[in-house]
Amino acid sequence: MTRTYLPGILAMAAIVVASNILVQFLYGDWLTWGAFTYPLAFLVTDVMNRVYGTGPARRVVLIGFAVGLICSLIGTQIIGEFGPLVTVRIAVGSGVGFLVAQLLDVSIFAALRGGRWWRAPLVSTLVGSTLDTVLFFSIAFSGALSFLHPATDVSWASEAIPLLGTGPVAPLWVSLAVADWAVKLSLALIALVPFRIITARMLRTSQN
Repeated sequence: MTRTYLPGILAMAAIVVASNILVQFLYGDWLTWGAFTYPLAFLVTDVMNRVYGTGPARRVVLIGFAVGLICSLIGTQIIGEFGPLVTVRIAVGSGVGFLVAQLLDVSIFAALRGGRWWRAPLVSTLVGSTLDTVLFFSIAFSGALSFLHPATDVSWASEAIPLLGTGPVAPLWVSLAVADWAVKLSLALIALVPFRIITARMLRTSQN
């Protein structure tokens, strides 16, 4: 791994570590603070993809996955007031969601690379973020997947409540997923600005 990719590696590692910590703290009724940091992983992946190509982008994703896996394993061993800080199902859901969604992001970005500058990062992030949300929340909290780790009690997440407090009745985890997804979509649009600025500077530097 060349030193050229080190900033991307460090940025991805920092985002994954921060998100694993901040996911433990609530922001309002439906979100955790981690919902605001994790989507930045897609920005890092897309910047690496635009500047260095799919190979380096995938390597950064794999390193981010390894860092996340280590954090999750550590979390499963730390016992808090209500049990492990990270349950087995959350660890699995986080790892699977991150890896699958980020690798899909890389592939979609590569396929759309030749279009308008905003098309590849926007579409790849929207699709990747949606898949990540579906995989993580269903694996971590859906009662239908309780067989993944029967010892993990997720009955609280299946409580039937109005969606986001006002909509049709649905399990609590669905409200959490929808709120998380909405933040990801919003940040995908906002991230186009730093994506444009960062990639332009990095490409100019590489050409000099």
